[in-house]
Order: sequence, then structure tokens, then C-alpha cells
Amino acid sequence: MGKYTELTAANFADVTKEGVSLVDFWAPWCGPCRMIAPVIEELANDFEGKANICKVNTDEEQDIAVKYGIRSIPTILFFKDGVKVDQMVGAASKQAFADKLNALL
Repeated sequence: MGKYTELTAANFADVTKEGVSLVDFWAPWCGPCRMIAPVIEELANDFEGKANICKVNTDEEQDIAVKYGIRSIPTILFFKDGVKVDQMVGAASKQAFADKLNALL
């Protein structure tokens, strides 16, 4: 059973440095973030072993949010081998996220 990875300042670089990663910047009080949370969990199952599906709680990890210029949430960043290659702002469909991931794989 795939599970997303909670990213912190301590593990962000290690987790995103190889392969493809989807990183969901969210906060517990954010309605649209809660709305896409089940989608992120489904993607973690669908892409287990193929891509890293990750979440960053912007309330707890403000330094990461500042580093990547996160101004509104949810913001989803896509990394390939440690380099940010794409981003989406706001809630979107599971298919939209999956299409971005598949394009990077």
C-alpha cells in the first residue's frame, strides 16, 4: 500500500533528489487542500515505486515554502532529479496530476 511521504527540512533534498516527485504544499486549515488530500493518497498508491508522492505542511515547514515561493495553497510542485520542472496552483483533478507525473516518468 503506497503512502505519501511527509517532507521536512531534514528530508526534502534526499527524497526529491532522484527520480520524479510530486510535492503538495498544504495546511490543515486549507479547504481546497483537504479536498485534494484523498487524491494525493490515491496517487501515492497508483505511483508507488514509480514516483515520490509527498506533502509539506506549510504551517510547520515555512522555510521550505519560502524557498520555493509558495504564496497560495494548495500548490503542487513537480521535481525531476532534484530540479523543479513544473507546478500547479489550486485544486485539480486526479487525472491532471497523473498526466503531469506520467509526462515526467
